[in-house]
Amino acid sequence: MLISRVTRRVVPVAGSLLALLATAACNLTGSHPAGESSAQPAPAAAPVALPPQPQPTANGPCPYLQTEFVAEANGQHVGKVRVSADQPHPACFFYRPDGGLQLTARVYVGDPKVAKGLVDQAAPVGTSNPASLDGGWQGGSQPTDSGAVYAVAKGGEAIVVTTNQKQTIKARRVTEQVISALAL
Repeated sequence: MLISRVTRRVVPVAGSLLALLATAACNLTGSHPAGESSAQPAPAAAPVALPPQPQPTANGPCPYLQTEFVAEANGQHVGKVRVSADQPHPACFFYRPDGGLQLTARVYVGDPKVAKGLVDQAAPVGTSNPASLDGGWQGGSQPTDSGAVYAVAKGGEAIVVTTNQKQTIKARRVTEQVISALAL
């Protein structure tokens, strides 16, 4: 008699527990009993198509960085300057007297998602040190195999400066000068 009373109590509890688990499983798998609706998760954002890396196409000067400033900020003499065909602001390439590339400055103006993507490409959020400048500029900086990078964006504008020097402060100083010269 004791066993039959326990069985009568356990079976309904076990049945209720199974019903609860089945409902939870339906919610996890996306299946819902008739008449119930479920909010669908937002689709993943499509990756942003980034413009190709700028290439030098003509001899300088750089319209927003003085050669003397770059030589002093980066700590090396500048042998020549080349610029890309990008508009409205070409990328600038500064070379040492021996012909080696010492510093590049890239300015992007356009879509905010592309600006952020360019910064994340140059100084990935997951691996770089956070970088910020007055006026709301945010991004990252880090040493690279060939020097250092400092990249920041604000709205639809991005600035990426690379240097052959390991100190990110040099790239930061050049980035600040670009922002000032272009009144961004």
